[in-house]
Amino acid sequence: MSMYKIVEKEYFSEKVVKLVVEAPMIAQSRRAGHFVIVRVGEGGERIPLTIADADTKRGTITLVIQAIGESTKKICTLEPGDCLTDVVGPLGQATHIEKVGTVVCCGGGVGVAPLLPIIKAMKQAGNRVISILAARTAELVILEKEVEEFSDEVIIMTDDGSKGVKGLVTAGVEEVIKREKVDLVVAIGPAIMMKFVELTTRKYDTPTMVSLNTIMVDGTGMCGACRVTVDGKTKFVCIDGPEFDAHKVDFDEMIMRLRAYN
Repeated sequence: MSMYKIVEKEYFSEKVVKLVVEAPMIAQSRRAGHFVIVRVGEGGERIPLTIADADTKRGTITLVIQAIGESTKKICTLEPGDCLTDVVGPLGQATHIEKVGTVVCCGGGVGVAPLLPIIKAMKQAGNRVISILAARTAELVILEKEVEEFSDEVIIMTDDGSKGVKGLVTAGVEEVIKREKVDLVVAIGPAIMMKFVELTTRKYDTPTMVSLNTIMVDGTGMCGACRVTVDGKTKFVCIDGPEFDAHKVDFDEMIMRLRAYN
């Protein structure tokens, strides 16, 4: 009998679902930046999902899933009481968390889910945390309440201006950097968004970390799908990452490779 029972489900939008899953061992040992590999059904595809939150008292972990392919769509149809066949983890390297001063955390779309534990941990380490949540439109802004709880300031940017400030995430980042000293920027979201955040912070010489977990496929380094070039060397997101120094990542190569999968 699988012990990975779904205890809660919430739709963030039509295609994005939050599941709270019973996994006491993982809840105990996970840290910000860790992910799990999930399977639904015997012989189901292995899907890497970042742990968005964990509750050690309830013994649960929170996963946010975007219905894209067949397997993710299948996970999104599960209801409370249903079970995931396998949940393996925590995997990956935990985020390096320390007190650096002011940290700007940028999340694009579903990237806010893996960003949340980093925001929390950065705040708990004593940093001033400014969170910038970016999405195409108001409905796609997720986890706003949770982010607010652990941020000194939250800036919301939407492409169409339906919520917060109209504009791209980079405008928000630049405004904060011009206004005050920023010691670190953390960006998680679509590859193109992370690339533009990196280009923006490079102008100001601001240390920037990106999490590339959004491009993983199998999580063991065997498939090579998550290969990236960092500082001229080949790295595997699932083993060496998911976090890298943004200024050293070859985003153009990564974006080309992702297009091949689409």
